[in-house]
Amino acid sequence: MSLQYIVREPKTEIQNPPLLILLHGYGSNEQDLFSFAEELPDELLIVSVRAPYNLGAGSYAWYAINFDDVNGKFSDLKQAKTSLDKIAVLIDEIKQKYKTNTDKTFLLGFSQGAILSYSLSFFYPNKVQNIIALSGYVNMELLPSSISKEIKTNYYCSHGTVDQVLPVDWARKSKPFLDNLGLKNIYSEYPVGHGVAPQNFYSFKSWIEERL
Repeated sequence: MSLQYIVREPKTEIQNPPLLILLHGYGSNEQDLFSFAEELPDELLIVSVRAPYNLGAGSYAWYAINFDDVNGKFSDLKQAKTSLDKIAVLIDEIKQKYKTNTDKTFLLGFSQGAILSYSLSFFYPNKVQNIIALSGYVNMELLPSSISKEIKTNYYCSHGTVDQVLPVDWARKSKPFLDNLGLKNIYSEYPVGHGVAPQNFYSFKSWIEERL
């Protein structure tokens, strides 16, 4: 089954538009991050994707998060990998269908969507050139056994200092991890919880504009 998505076509006539894919967080849906679309550069083709696992009442997940007395909170990594593969296929389908500029693909994820965005960049090297990871972290259990030396991806990472869902300490490990691999990245924090502050929005917006 392929993933459902909604599209904002470029607002300007452009032959091979740059592509921005949006991946929402756990328990949300494709409308959530799509609210950013109006404010983002006109030349972008923006595609907001709905996660495959239905939680009911308009909420979806990329993979289950389970709770038990022994392990505390843990993720269904098999479902996560299935979602990753589906996202990778969808990116190729969109590139082909809309004849996008294959050198300018951006993947923006929030929370669970950010975790998958990081992972996708390692499982599918250079399928996307730019990752915007908001309120997420690099899940070490969701990485290939060896990481390609050929990755050229750029990373924009940000997190709220009082995030009560994903602790900021988890996010702080992403920069040393990416630095260690020699990958270009910036990491910033904002005085918010599990969400995107207005300053954070303008910051990643200009980061995207610099790369168009």
